[in-house]
Amino acid sequence: MTTEIEKAGPVDDAPPPAPGNIRAIPVRHYGRWVTAVITIALLTLLVLAFARGDVSWGAIPDYFFDSEILKGVRNTVWITILAMVLGVALGIVLAVMRLSKNPVTAAIAWGYIWFFRGTPVYVQLLVWFNLGLVFDYINIMPIYKDEWSDFMTPFLAALLGLGLNEAAYMAEICRAGLQSVDEGQTEAAQALGMSHTKTLRRVVLPQAMRVIVPPTGNEFINMLKTTSLVIAVQYWDLLQATSEVGQNSGATAEMLFLAAAWYLILTSVLSVGQYYLERYYARGSSRSLPATPLQRIRANVLSFSNRSGGVSV
Repeated sequence: MTTEIEKAGPVDDAPPPAPGNIRAIPVRHYGRWVTAVITIALLTLLVLAFARGDVSWGAIPDYFFDSEILKGVRNTVWITILAMVLGVALGIVLAVMRLSKNPVTAAIAWGYIWFFRGTPVYVQLLVWFNLGLVFDYINIMPIYKDEWSDFMTPFLAALLGLGLNEAAYMAEICRAGLQSVDEGQTEAAQALGMSHTKTLRRVVLPQAMRVIVPPTGNEFINMLKTTSLVIAVQYWDLLQATSEVGQNSGATAEMLFLAAAWYLILTSVLSVGQYYLERYYARGSSRSLPATPLQRIRANVLSFSNRSGGVSV
């Protein structure tokens, strides 16, 4: 009896022929090129419009390192750092108060956050600067006593207006970071006999920093730009300096462009610092750290070279 295999004929066990070299051709994305050309054309037209405008661009490099401008830059950086330190320190306290089981403590923290987030920073600065209408003098019996107008200087009004407002936002950022840590971490620390303060400092906060750092970096950059509002309390910052120099030199618009250039430089430096700080705190949560800008540029160059030259398999 003939089987099915015999009818089908002999089985060919010979291996298939080896394929030749395959040349991979990248997909053409014509839409991307069209979009890039249109974007470059629009940017070129914008640059030409500014170049042909009635602006004395030569005044910008002439005053870029002026002593009054540099003083404004220093004061801007200084008030930014101090306001952020005050905001972060008070924000951590408010976040812990907000998470407290004591209803009075939690209510006080909630009321603080509600008030300072609900009123504009500009208004808060003016209120601090004009509190002399309410308080004639400040009297801390054993420590300090003076008239309110002498006590509330432009620097102090700027620091309190910016720092106390920032604390409300930092409180919510810190609260989100603390709540992102699994409760089992706290329970394990308490089982080992650690106090609540030590658990918070050694177990919870180090893990919460991964969530807290990115928005805090954004707040730092935003604070640098918000310092331009302290002109309302007559504090000598970058905007105040450029405005004064612009009025005295007659180059008002040019000095505004100069201020924008300094703000861009300062925010760029802070952005680089924020990137590497985020990279540092991502070590414990990411299997592979994100590529640095130099690594990305190198990878893009190699990828472009491979695409242009083809890939052989």
